[in-house]
Amino acid sequence: MKHLLSCLAALAALTMAAPAAAQFAKPEHAIEYRKSALFVMGQHFGRIGAMANGRVPFDAKAAAENAAVVEFVSKLPWAAFGPETDLGETKAKPEIWKEMPKFREKAQQMQDAVAKLNAAAKTGDLAQIKASFGPAAQTCKACHDAYREQ
Repeated sequence: MKHLLSCLAALAALTMAAPAAAQFAKPEHAIEYRKSALFVMGQHFGRIGAMANGRVPFDAKAAAENAAVVEFVSKLPWAAFGPETDLGETKAKPEIWKEMPKFREKAQQMQDAVAKLNAAAKTGDLAQIKASFGPAAQTCKACHDAYREQ
């Protein structure tokens, strides 16, 4: 419960920062913001994956809560891929800035897939979650393969 509350507090902080996302004071602030959003999203996505893959017991309520966080946070990091954010401490490949429309398309595909995952999680049906989890994970992998240094 404490972990959920701390995650919700972090999410609230991200939510308040969202309106200012397009106006970062420095490029390193944008990099920190997007890395934080992607980290939070990955943590919650991983919890769903652990249930979908049988590594932890299925908990319909926890799956739904995590899927809701993933869908919400999936909309946050993209504003932080602005000018001069290709420099500094980042695993983002230079291709992002060379292929921005394609990169944004992949981001949208991921957002669409996690929206479907969230809808499946709301049903409480593990089979539906499993069916939606794989395609969502594939959108993440496709973007990482193309645009993230390993």
